Amino acid sequence: MQIMYVCEEEEIEIGRKRAPGKCPSCGGKVEAVDIKARGIFCYLFPLCFTIKTKYFCTLCSKRLVLNSQIHHL
Repeated sequence: MQIMYVCEEEEIEIGRKRAPGKCPSCGGKVEAVDIKARGIFCYLFPLCFTIKTKYFCTLCSKRLVLNSQIHHL
């Protein structure tokens, strides 16, 4: 078994696009943000790259989570 220690995770925004649905808090439009995350091992070298999609409300800037994502947390 190997244990990896990630000291830092750097996130870079790739792009934004409108997503279907509305914010449950304020009723604003939902925006999907594609993010490239890079895990860095003790500030020396990058371990891996992952591309994530995060959802935000355009009015209240609240981070939104899909129901399908809740089961995997």
